[in-house]
Amino acid sequence: MERQIAMPVGIVVERRELDNRWQKVAWKPVGVLPGAAPIAESKVLLRGDRWVHFHMATLPLELHRKETLGYKTNLNSHPPKLYIVLRQSDDSGVEHDVYPFLVTASPFQAQDYLDAGDDIIEGVTMPDAVVAWIQAFCDHHHVDEPFKKRKRKRYDPDDVGFSRRPKGSLNGSSGRQ
Repeated sequence: MERQIAMPVGIVVERRELDNRWQKVAWKPVGVLPGAAPIAESKVLLRGDRWVHFHMATLPLELHRKETLGYKTNLNSHPPKLYIVLRQSDDSGVEHDVYPFLVTASPFQAQDYLDAGDDIIEGVTMPDAVVAWIQAFCDHHHVDEPFKKRKRKRYDPDDVGFSRRPKGSLNGSSGRQ
């Protein structure tokens, strides 16, 4: 098995109209379509009274062998999630206000994007086929690293990092004779 693999995943995003004078619509990732084909423009999947579900894009869900701890942490949560990052569009000529930027199975990577604070990050339930795919990858690549307690150095008050004692130090001379 390769060190890095990818699966195309269709990103399903909901556009909901709001009764709010400051915000007219809300965007939220609501699902994924494993193995979806690439699309040139978004497609309407479902339509309700004040909401629409779009297949907005197909992004690669990439797995890296050094990030298996995050994937295993996610697989042990109930239910496991795929995290989708939506970005605000700066271009006024685009179809929607947001666009899918990233999909990840690592909660640690999703947290990094949450810390930035500018994106919309939501977790959606991971389909069973994706769970099995990620589990197989983790089974092949994950290596448990044993906990190593570091040994602390004993504190020596005489060793404060100076090459010589400053004038007026407490132990001994005060600098006067």
